Amino acid sequence: MLDGVELQHYKTEFYESLSEFSLPEEQKLFTSLPVAMLEASDGRYPIVILSESRPVGFFILHSSSRVRDYTDNTNAMLLTSFSIDHKQQGNGYAKIGLLQIEHFVSEFFQHCNEIVLAVNHKNIAAQKVYEKVGYQDTGRRKIGAIGEQFIYSYTLHRNK
Repeated sequence: MLDGVELQHYKTEFYESLSEFSLPEEQKLFTSLPVAMLEASDGRYPIVILSESRPVGFFILHSSSRVRDYTDNTNAMLLTSFSIDHKQQGNGYAKIGLLQIEHFVSEFFQHCNEIVLAVNHKNIAAQKVYEKVGYQDTGRRKIGAIGEQFIYSYTLHRNK
């Protein structure tokens, strides 16, 4: 496990680092750069993956009605816009960030017992990362802007 990696809600102090993120062209097909997604609103929470207090990744958690497009579970949250800065890819930050979501959600979103996401059928690398950390293909499909999306789910295992 990578030491010094943590998740935090977006703060304006992260803006400069996030604005420097880059992605290869093929990844830009499947996700957004963080600066395009920073706006927080009711039911939409930008989250930053930090390594030694420096942003290396980013995603959004949704608890809005948009979640209902992916699951019937009223306690689920939707994960979107997951990315790791191109300069930081290959260091394990995607895996470690995804593994930390369960603890983060348990702390800040106590009602949540499932994370759902959509991954493009052509985005094999992302599918492998999600599966490696325990997300499962639900068999549900959605048509997105660039084709078929596989709906993945992760059930949170709460210590009661």
